[in-house]
Amino acid sequence: MKKRIIHTNQKKLNFLIIISVLSLALLAVSPACCSDLNNSSSSQTGPVLKLIPSNNTEEPGFSTFVLSDENSGPFQKMGQYVDIIYAFAGIGAAALIILIYRHMASKEQELIESPPEELYPHKTWKKLGIEDINLEEFEAERIRLFTAIPIVFIGLAELLIFAGKMQIAIWIHIGVLIALSLSDIIIKNLKVYRIYQALMLLPILRLVNLSMPVFFNTTLYTFVFVYGPLLVPLALIVINQRSSFENIGITAKNLPVYIILSIPLGFLLGLGEYLTIHPGYLIKELSIVNLLILTFIMVFFVGLVEELIFRSILQTRLEDALGVKEAVLIAGLLFGLMHSGYGTFHEVLYTGFVGLFMGFAFYKTKSLPFVVVLHGLVNVFLFGILPHYLSGWTVF
Repeated sequence: MKKRIIHTNQKKLNFLIIISVLSLALLAVSPACCSDLNNSSSSQTGPVLKLIPSNNTEEPGFSTFVLSDENSGPFQKMGQYVDIIYAFAGIGAAALIILIYRHMASKEQELIESPPEELYPHKTWKKLGIEDINLEEFEAERIRLFTAIPIVFIGLAELLIFAGKMQIAIWIHIGVLIALSLSDIIIKNLKVYRIYQALMLLPILRLVNLSMPVFFNTTLYTFVFVYGPLLVPLALIVINQRSSFENIGITAKNLPVYIILSIPLGFLLGLGEYLTIHPGYLIKELSIVNLLILTFIMVFFVGLVEELIFRSILQTRLEDALGVKEAVLIAGLLFGLMHSGYGTFHEVLYTGFVGLFMGFAFYKTKSLPFVVVLHGLVNVFLFGILPHYLSGWTVF
C-alpha cells in the first residue's frame, strides 16, 4: 500500500514537472517574444512599451518604459497588459521549477542512502565473454557518455539560436529540460545524477531569459528580472550542498586580495570583449551613483547567478565525476555557447576563452566571491565604462 502511494505521488510530481516546463516554454515562444527576436517589432499594432530617456536629474542615464497608445483601438487597448502578464507568468513558471529541484534532491538523497546494487554482475560479464574488462574504466566511459548526450543537445540548441532558428532551439531546450528532470527513471548513478542537476540550469537560464518579452530593449534593469528568479532554485541547490560549502567556493578567504586583483583582470577581459562585440553603454553618464547601480546588478545578479551555475555547481560536479581538465573544458565551452544570442562567432569564441580562464581561476582559488566579482567587473567595464571612452574602436 505504501509503495502504491509513493508511486502515485511520483506520477503527480512528474506531471507537475512537465506542466511547469511547458508553461515556461509557451511563454518563451509567445508571439511578443518571437516578434522581438525576429526584429519585427515595427509590425506590432496597439499599445506597446516604449523606452523613454529619463529626465530625472537624480538618476541620470537611465531609461523608463511608458505605455504608448499609438494606433490603438478599442480592442488593442487590452493588449497593453499582455506583455506584463507574460513577464509575471514567466517568473511564476520559473518558481515552479522549484518542484523539479525538490524532486531531484530527494532522489539524490535516496541514491546516497540506498545505492543501487552492482550494475554489472560477474555472471553477466562471464556470459558475454568480457569478464576481464576494467570496470572502473568502463564506468568512467559510461559517465562520459551520459554526460555528453545532454551537452550535445544543449550545444545544438545554442547553435540554432546563433543561426536564427529560435523556435526550434527553444523546443530542444524544453526537451532537454524535461528529460533531465525525469532522468531518475533510468539513471541510478549518483555522479551522473548530480551532473544532470547542474546541466538543467542551462536550459532554465535560456528559457527564463526568453520568457521576458516585456522588455523590448536591453536595459540595465532587464538583468534583474532575468537573473532574479534563478536565485531561488540556485539557493535550493546550495542549501542542498550545505556539507560542501568550501568545495563550491563559498568562502571569504583572501577576499580583499581577490577584489583588488579582479579590477585589472576585469579591465583586460572587458577590453577584449568590448573590442569583439563593441556594445553600447547601459548608463549614459559615468556618475558615481550610476556606476554603483551598474556594479551592484552586474555582481550580485549576473555574476553571482552565472558563476554559481557554471563554476560552483556545474564545474564542481563535473570535476568529481570526470576530472579537473574535462570539467574546466566542458564548463568553459558551455559558457561560450550560452553567449550565442549575440549572433557573432567571435563573441562565442572569446567568451569560451573567458569561461576557461574563470574555470581555471576558480579551480586554483576555490573562491566563488573572486570569480563573481571578476565576472561582474568585466561587465561593468564592458557595458559601462569602456563604451564612453572607446567608442569607434573595433577589432572584428
